Amino acid sequence: MKYNFNEPIDRSKNFSAKYDEVKSKFGRGDIIPLWIADMDLKVAQPIIDAIQERAKQGIFGYTSRPDSYFEAICNWQKRRNNWQIDRNLVGFNLGVVPALCTAIKEFSEENDKILFMTPVYSEFFDSVENWGRIALTSELKEENYHYSVDFDDFEEKLKQHPKLFILCNPHNPVGRVWTREELVKIGELCLKYNVMVVSDEIHSDLMLWGNKHIPFASISEEFANNTITFISATKTFNLAGLQASTTVFPNKEVKEKFERFWKRMDITRNNCFSLVAVEAAYNYGEEWLEQLLTHIEGNMIYVKEYCEKNIPQIKTYLPESTYLMWLDCRDLGLNGDELVSFMVNEAHLGLNDGRSFGAKNGFMRLNVACPRYILEKAMDNLNIAVNRLIK
Repeated sequence: MKYNFNEPIDRSKNFSAKYDEVKSKFGRGDIIPLWIADMDLKVAQPIIDAIQERAKQGIFGYTSRPDSYFEAICNWQKRRNNWQIDRNLVGFNLGVVPALCTAIKEFSEENDKILFMTPVYSEFFDSVENWGRIALTSELKEENYHYSVDFDDFEEKLKQHPKLFILCNPHNPVGRVWTREELVKIGELCLKYNVMVVSDEIHSDLMLWGNKHIPFASISEEFANNTITFISATKTFNLAGLQASTTVFPNKEVKEKFERFWKRMDITRNNCFSLVAVEAAYNYGEEWLEQLLTHIEGNMIYVKEYCEKNIPQIKTYLPESTYLMWLDCRDLGLNGDELVSFMVNEAHLGLNDGRSFGAKNGFMRLNVACPRYILEKAMDNLNIAVNRLIK
């Protein structure tokens, strides 16, 4: 089936956080929202069909989880990433962030240090601090817009005895796909200092330009025994509103301890639509995904070439993964608050402030998972605003 990702969309009746919350977040409602990481794109037809068929049954009681649900997840990982997962070590969660919070709560104590690399997804900071832990950060090295691990600093931070290391694989917001060599070095250092790895791999299906994802736990048995991995169809297939993610555990003891917390709150069941949607996505969504990745690559090239031609003050590069672009706006000469105000009030754009990811002043994150016409309007807005600024 051929998908048209450039068809006009209307999310005004979609109950969308991305659109409905812009005024509360940015202070005005007349902006183009390119912030929160979901897509302004329709999902794969097999997912729509599965949900509609389930809705036709007309009964939406408590659910059970069929074996075929986890089989679809395991088969996808084997097919896409050559990762053979033990079905008995796979569990359900409402989302990656709730799962991350659970790992922090259950495998560390109050005032323990939790290590991660910055700039990174802002919820890493929030999840650590909300549970009374201390965020310990290692800043990525950047050279010509290529980000890499500062292994000297990373090891120094490990010497401070963090309880957990949260790996973002691939890395949001800079879009790095970590190489096997990098992952091996990370894993060996974590084993050396006896630090458990929590690997957030929610963006792992969104590989661009032929890059290949390497699940951290797939590298060796030693790494697998020291790692909790989070994966999800929600980012890949635009299903965040259905609330379902997957956790892969290192052993039965860790799984039981982790899931005990969820059982205490009686959060153990999928909603009825996520059951069929996730299974349909993993079994029949590959054709849609391949076309999506081509669309994302095209949008990224458009943004990069537009900036190079019209707005050289804003530097861009093509990430290796995700549908998120990391914009270097430092040449605009604005401080952090001024840059946010400029984007909102002059360019009428709702982007993510780079400081929320632990970055220095001057960076913004742009979501390009939308029809091209939305990006065209956004870039024209930005061009006009920059021209006014520099005159």
